[in-house]
Amino acid sequence: MHNKIPSIFTFISDFKKKEILNLNKNIGIIFRNYKEDNNKNKILELKYFCKNNNRRLYLANNIKLAINLSLDGAYIPSFVKNLQLGNFALKKNFLLMGSAHNIYEIKEKEKQNIKLIFLSPIFKTKNYKKGLGIIRFNFLSRLSKKKIIALGGISKKNIKKLKIANIYGFSGISYFQK
Repeated sequence: MHNKIPSIFTFISDFKKKEILNLNKNIGIIFRNYKEDNNKNKILELKYFCKNNNRRLYLANNIKLAINLSLDGAYIPSFVKNLQLGNFALKKNFLLMGSAHNIYEIKEKEKQNIKLIFLSPIFKTKNYKKGLGIIRFNFLSRLSKKKIIALGGISKKNIKKLKIANIYGFSGISYFQK
């Protein structure tokens, strides 16, 4: 059985069943909470909920825990510079993803054996007043042979602009929140 990699992702920081059920089943869920340590029981509860509802679950910033809990994969933020990430014994369908903001971080993620690169921000966000824009984004995305996910500032107003971007898919945080 071949696992298809989702082309749309969302980030969540809390386990809210109603919000997850409102999402399309083809959307990958990345659990990311930098405010508190990962609660193994909470992640296990989320894992079983996602499994029962045919959803993919990825854990941010903790590959070892994601492997131990048999999640679908792990997301490595751009600030993680460790090149020893590829040394873990990964399951066949375990997906390593990571974010990058420039060419140096893209090359760093390739050395970390990342399969999907989240390139951000494509548009302006509250933290990044200057987004990459479509032209610069396309230039950077063509410098890697990895699949590229657009991240940052994606809204209902600019979602149509993604059609001309060189992307595998997109990801958002506020885009999926109502």
